[in-house]
Amino acid sequence: MGLTPDTIISIFLGIGLAASVGFRVFLPLFALSLAAYLDVWELNESWQWIGSLAALIALGVATFVEIFAYFIPWVDNALDSIAVPLAAIAGTAVVVSTVANLDPVVTWSLAIIAGGGTATAIKGANAAGRLTSTATTGGIANPVVATVETGTAVAVSTASILVPPIAAILVIIILIIIFRIYRKLRPKPKR
Repeated sequence: MGLTPDTIISIFLGIGLAASVGFRVFLPLFALSLAAYLDVWELNESWQWIGSLAALIALGVATFVEIFAYFIPWVDNALDSIAVPLAAIAGTAVVVSTVANLDPVVTWSLAIIAGGGTATAIKGANAAGRLTSTATTGGIANPVVATVETGTAVAVSTASILVPPIAAILVIIILIIIFRIYRKLRPKPKR
């Protein structure tokens, strides 16, 4: 039980998928399910069910519905209100399901902080961006925002499964971008 190369790669996978959850909740879960179903990635023992055909179909349908719901004006904002807490749960779950060879206390701590925290930060920033898009364009630009978010979720999920270290780098870049945008948008203290 230590930080072997396999453990480090599994952490990169989990955190990459958690970041992707911040863009689309079900897409990274579907990607993980597909990878497990096709024996591309092995899941922790208690999470093997994610690689079942039933889970693959259910997550595939959920992914399809979620992606297209974000293209419907005003529905996208309503989805964001429930997607933020779901992102925290899903981000935690993907890290717990993928991290290998760590003590359960360490795994769950990492999952809650890095997985749930990353997913929530990204989903929260996306929700704020969509509200801004809705307010400034009347929702006309929201399908463009939805397309960018879905494309990013696909790219980060794919990188997470195929090349987890690259996904970790993408997560860092995404978080830096979000932090810089936040710093520019936050109210300046009055003197």
